[in-house]
Amino acid sequence: MNMRKSKVLKKIRNGEVAYCTKLNLADPRVAEIAAMSGFDCIWLDHEHVPTDFSAMENMIRAAKIYDCDVITRVARGSYSDLVRPLEADSTGIMVPHLMSLAQAKEIVYYTKFHPIGRRPVDGGNADGKFCLVDGIDYIKEANEERFTCIQIEDPEPMAELDEICALPGIDMIFFGPADFTQGIGNPFDFNDEKLLSARKKVAETARKHGKIAATTGAPNNVKLLAHEGFNFISLGADIVSLSLYYKDIIGHVHPSL
Repeated sequence: MNMRKSKVLKKIRNGEVAYCTKLNLADPRVAEIAAMSGFDCIWLDHEHVPTDFSAMENMIRAAKIYDCDVITRVARGSYSDLVRPLEADSTGIMVPHLMSLAQAKEIVYYTKFHPIGRRPVDGGNADGKFCLVDGIDYIKEANEERFTCIQIEDPEPMAELDEICALPGIDMIFFGPADFTQGIGNPFDFNDEKLLSARKKVAETARKHGKIAATTGAPNNVKLLAHEGFNFISLGADIVSLSLYYKDIIGHVHPSL
């Protein structure tokens, strides 16, 4: 028996762009709707959202029904915070606010198995199909079909960007524009030249080292982002779609709102 293969990695290895959407709500039905709608991946969040692990596990199951990957942004804490989503069969983890090459090396150590790192082994969870995947196959397939993503969302790690992108075991480099604008002292100005330059540099450097270049986008700029080299693009969020839908409905009956 084998681990589930990653849809995102398959598309990217075929030279395609993979598309993701972010979920803040903790209802597995939302994950199922996003997956059946055709996204390659859904993004769950433990950095900013108080979703518990039971809800996360059920959302991962809902996505897998439609062969949809899940990337979980972890809370920064112990190594257990890094690996627990992977053991629940999240296809990838995203570590926010990477600040240095030294931090990247530590993340690899705890999220990749031998011979890349020393991730603690326990195949008795959903990713190892509850010990039905052979142990040797498990550590090999986990290294091949699960991805470790770090976020570049501050100016500080840009000085070591080349070394970070070259590091074995880091699979995806995700540029976070919102926090980056704070870091350059110009919050939410997404046309700032420093931001645009950094975004291009992240994509270029990631792709140079054979890594996935990821960021957030919108339907009106996906072609630009793909041209810059991004091959994993997150589009929209559940809370945004609901907010706009509800505001549109109530706007028809209360035009003053």
